[in-house]
Amino acid sequence: MTHFREPSTRIRNITELARIAGVSPGTVSRALAGKALVSRETRERIQRIADEHGFRPNQMASRLRSQKTGVIGVVVPLGHERRQHLSDPFFTAMLGQLAEQVTERDYDLMLSRVIPDADDWLERIVDSGMLDGVLLIGQSTEYDAIERVAGWYRPLVAWGSTMPGQVHCAVGVDNRLGGQLAGERLIARGCRRLAFLGEVRTTELAERFRGLSDAAAAAGLEAPVQFDTHLASDIMAGEIAAHLDAAVERIDGIAAASDMIAMNAMRALADRGLRVPDDMPVTGFDDLPLAEQIVPRLTTVRQDIAAGAAAMVDALLKRIGGQEAAGVVMIPELVVRDTA
Repeated sequence: MTHFREPSTRIRNITELARIAGVSPGTVSRALAGKALVSRETRERIQRIADEHGFRPNQMASRLRSQKTGVIGVVVPLGHERRQHLSDPFFTAMLGQLAEQVTERDYDLMLSRVIPDADDWLERIVDSGMLDGVLLIGQSTEYDAIERVAGWYRPLVAWGSTMPGQVHCAVGVDNRLGGQLAGERLIARGCRRLAFLGEVRTTELAERFRGLSDAAAAAGLEAPVQFDTHLASDIMAGEIAAHLDAAVERIDGIAAASDMIAMNAMRALADRGLRVPDDMPVTGFDDLPLAEQIVPRLTTVRQDIAAGAAAMVDALLKRIGGQEAAGVVMIPELVVRDTA
């Protein structure tokens, strides 16, 4: 049996450790930080005394002295969709990837779901003194607020679209091209009266609708019909059902703004006795793990969430270090499965 020896006297601070070691508190601080200014023999002796007495340096105090918190904020702004939850499959996928990237680089993560009720919501976050940098999951309807803050706060990176002349650093897929790919697939399936399920107040979703419209125009078709469909799970299904009841006879192909909207649309079509894709081809956007697991499997536009999260964290750490880091526009991929 292994016996663990409890320290006879627990040291509470650097001053007590310095007294026992017979050196100054400054020497202890430098020794525990591994500074070369302290000889190896002294560093090892101080560390041995610290271990024997169960002393752990105050990490918060150390961070305050270095003007670094060791914490990165991950913020989800929900100006466009106040009822959307962090349990949304897209958020969980992105959060998981960001958390892995952040913690692998020895940072802690602070998560905030923000309803932007005041113009200075982002200023309050970056001025809190609690964070070394901020990652935004989505631009929501807060593009102007992000641009304003990015003009003076450099360690800020958003997941979203990059527009001409944009100030803030963003990493994300070319949403317009993604919408175009979805439209071209539906048209290749023989669809001629396209519908877009999704609201267009946010930059990302508006670009997806523009891409769908590009595909329709290139094929000489009428502009797609756009139906406001929210991303909040508690109202999404009801909205889709109402849209189909009002317009199912006037459309023959659906491009959904997200995989979750596409899946709910497939359920609503099945409830009305319509088959996917025979009666109504459907495409999604995101390529979440669920897209390949449902039946029929979902044809969708893939955003490489893992690569995007890595690019976001890489860019943020460069900016925290005072370097420049440009945004990244990733190329979307059409993943053809069963629904279109």
